[in-house]
Amino acid sequence: MISKLIAEIKKKNAPVVVGLDPQMAFLPKFLLDKAIKEKGETLDAAADAIFEYNKGLIDAIYELIPAVKPQVAMYEQFGVPGVAAYKKTVDYAHEKGLVVIGDIKRGDIGSTSGAYAIGHIGKVTIGNTEIAPFDEDIVTVNPYLGSDGVKPFIEICNSCDKGIFVLVKTSNPSSGEFQDQKIGDKTLYEEVADTVVAWGKESMDGDYSNVGAVVGATYPEMGIELRRRMPKTYILVPGYGAQGGKGSDLKGYFNEDGLGAIVNSSRGIIAAFKNEKYASFGEEGYAEAARQATIDMIEDISQAIG
Repeated sequence: MISKLIAEIKKKNAPVVVGLDPQMAFLPKFLLDKAIKEKGETLDAAADAIFEYNKGLIDAIYELIPAVKPQVAMYEQFGVPGVAAYKKTVDYAHEKGLVVIGDIKRGDIGSTSGAYAIGHIGKVTIGNTEIAPFDEDIVTVNPYLGSDGVKPFIEICNSCDKGIFVLVKTSNPSSGEFQDQKIGDKTLYEEVADTVVAWGKESMDGDYSNVGAVVGATYPEMGIELRRRMPKTYILVPGYGAQGGKGSDLKGYFNEDGLGAIVNSSRGIIAAFKNEKYASFGEEGYAEAARQATIDMIEDISQAIG
């Protein structure tokens, strides 16, 4: 699967993924008002508005980028209708030819992790029929429970040509409370990085592995260090834009071939119409504002990595 993502990055010359992380505060009022008129002030109305919002965003940006990254919690907050909107978003992104990175951050004991892996990137057998329930292409995985929480995902990567991004050094301010702690002569995040490299050897797909890593844009010096430590590992880089990461910080996350990383922006793109820079598009032009913000992001990162 990583080879497919790389091919799309090369085709569009854009190492960029847009995070589809809807919140009520981001929804244009006209979309929510329309849904409420049809279904009342209900979870179903919220879910309908979210999908229409996502559909507009995808229509505006799919030609520019290789992938989208819906964050499942932003849909789960709206209950079963929200989860249905998540699935509809995954399917619609696929219709537009996009790689879908499901930001699910799962990781549990073996049998539970196996169920998560099957549900999101694998297939479940019902009678004589195999069905892919959520059918993302790649998902994020939390390694805190160790190998038995991750291996089921790697098995699915190998059997179904899928991928994972394992949390190594996350972008949030408190990540260092655990991730920066020393274990002998290594930090915890270095230990996880080395284990990701070992896991990755079990699932190579060309020059890179289907087992990738999450390394936040907010820690550029650590990003440079981890790039050296994981040369065959693709890095998903959250934290660009609204969280403070800048294009000028990102060169060290990439390899000399110009590959090796894909940078995420979520609310900086999907809520661009609320930013003064793009306010002229107005609420009804939210998708066009997102398109322009995406173009600006691609240009910023391209200049930074040369």
